Amino acid sequence: MSSLEFMRRLTEGGIVNFLLIDLETAKSVLTDRRMELLETIRDEEVESVTHLAETLGRDKAAVSRDLDLLFEQDMIVYERDGSRKIPKLKHEMVIVEPLL
Repeated sequence: MSSLEFMRRLTEGGIVNFLLIDLETAKSVLTDRRMELLETIRDEEVESVTHLAETLGRDKAAVSRDLDLLFEQDMIVYERDGSRKIPKLKHEMVIVEPLL
């Protein structure tokens, strides 16, 4: 089944707010640390990149680099509140393309 066919079937099944990524992208982008970022953004009221870094006990620069990669991969967006950048999930689901 092609990616387009798979996406069509997901949409027909009522799943509409998703991002489909291939296995290689998933392996390289979705590290444990980045998954922790995504899960925290999903589960907590994140006020800023600094707040997210403090919540996780991580260096702000490292968190910013990881968030920028997740942004480039279309997994998050940034909302602005004055000078603060607030990371938000862009999709309800990230689905890894089936192997077969």
